[in-house]
Amino acid sequence: MATELPTLPHWQTTPDDLAAATREVKAALKARIAASGRTVEEVFAQVEALVTERVEEIEAELAAGRSAWPEVDYADIAAGTVPAETMALIQRRGCAVVRGHFPREQAQAWDAELVDYVDRNNFFQDYRGPGDDFFSTVGSKPEIYPIYWSGPQMEARQSDEMATVQSFLNSFWRNESDGVQWFDPNRDALYPDRVRRRPPGTNSGGLGHHLDPGTLDLWMTADYQRAFGHLWDGTVEEYSPWDAAHRTAGPQYPGSTMCSAFRTFQGWTALSDMDHDQGVLHAVPIPEAMAYLMLRPLLDDVAEDDMCGVTVGKTFPATERFHSLLLRASAGIPDVRSGDSVWWHCDMIHSVAPVQDQQGWGNVMYIPAAPWCPRNETYAAEVRRAFEAGDSPSDFPAEGYEAQWPDRFATEQLNETGRRGLDLA
Repeated sequence: MATELPTLPHWQTTPDDLAAATREVKAALKARIAASGRTVEEVFAQVEALVTERVEEIEAELAAGRSAWPEVDYADIAAGTVPAETMALIQRRGCAVVRGHFPREQAQAWDAELVDYVDRNNFFQDYRGPGDDFFSTVGSKPEIYPIYWSGPQMEARQSDEMATVQSFLNSFWRNESDGVQWFDPNRDALYPDRVRRRPPGTNSGGLGHHLDPGTLDLWMTADYQRAFGHLWDGTVEEYSPWDAAHRTAGPQYPGSTMCSAFRTFQGWTALSDMDHDQGVLHAVPIPEAMAYLMLRPLLDDVAEDDMCGVTVGKTFPATERFHSLLLRASAGIPDVRSGDSVWWHCDMIHSVAPVQDQQGWGNVMYIPAAPWCPRNETYAAEVRRAFEAGDSPSDFPAEGYEAQWPDRFATEQLNETGRRGLDLA
C-alpha cells in the first residue's frame, strides 16, 4: 500500500507574511519529499545530472560556433512537413526561430505603419516615460512602446500565419490527461502585448536573466503544487516541462510583471533585420531547468525564508549565486530577418544582451502562444474591455495612450480568429 504523503499548506492569494509562508511551505515540501522515501538532495541530484548533460551539450554547440536554437521554415509548418529531427530538437531545446513566418515586405510595412500610427497621434509629445520598473532599465527613450491596438499588431495577432504557428507550438504540450482537456491547442486567446523599437546607435543596458511563469505562487498555490507534484512526491523522473495539467485554471499572485494568461511559448515577430551580436534575446534552452529552479531553494545553503530571491511583484530571477550551472548554457538567437519569429518555452530563463552603438534597428512585436483555457478565457473578458476602450490591458501599466486615438483597430475589423480570440465568436 502506497504511503500517504503529507498535504501541503497553500495560499490562493498572496500571504500577508511572505517570510512566514515561505518558511512553512519549504518545511512542508521537504517533509513531503522525505515521506516519499527520498531526500531533497537525492531528488535535486537527479535533476542536476540531467541538466548538466544538457548544459554541456549546449556549451559544445556554442564552442563550435553553432546556434543552439532550432530553426524551422514557416512553409514546412503550414504544409505539415517539418522534419522529424527538427521536431525532436524543438522539444529538446524548448525554443525555435520560425523563418519566413510573414513575408519580409509585410513585416517592414507593419513597422512603417507603426511609426505612422504613433506619429499621427502625437505619442512622442505625450510620452510620460516608462510605466513600469522592468523595461525602464533598458535605457532608451522609449524602447518599449506602450501601445496595443494598432493595425499592425492586431493584423498579426489574428492572421492565419500566426494561428498556424501557435497551433504548431501548442502541439508540443500534453493538453489532455485524467479526463481533462487543459487547453485547446487549435484556438488561441488574443493576448495583447507591446512593441519594441530600438534605433540604430542605441546604448542599451539589456535585461538580466529571468523567467516569467509566476513567482511565489509557483510553490504556494494549490494548482501549481499539483502541476509540479512530481518534484515533491518521489516521482521526479516523471516530471515533464511539457505537461499542462493544473497550469491553466488556478490563480496567480498579482504584480507589475505578472502574466494573467497561460502561455505555452513566449514570442515575438521581427519587424527589422537583427544580427546575433546586436543586443538580442538569449535563453537557456533547457525546458527541464524549471525543475532545478523549483528545487534549488530547498537546499541547505538557502535561508528558510528565501526562495533564491524570488518574491512577489518582481520577475523570477536567475542568478550566478544560485543558478550558475544553468547560466552557462545561455545562448543567443541567430541572425533574424524581418518577418521571422522567435519563440521560447514559457518557463525558460531568458535575457536581452546589452549593446553599445547598435547597428541597425531592433524592432519586434510581442505575440505569444496562449491557447484557449479557463485562465485565458477569464482574461479575455479584460482584454475585450481594454480593446473596446483603447486602454492598456490589466497585465500592463495603466498608461492608456490609445484611448482617444481615432484610428486604433476597430471591432468591425476583427476576423473570425480575432473574434474567437476575444471570445466574441
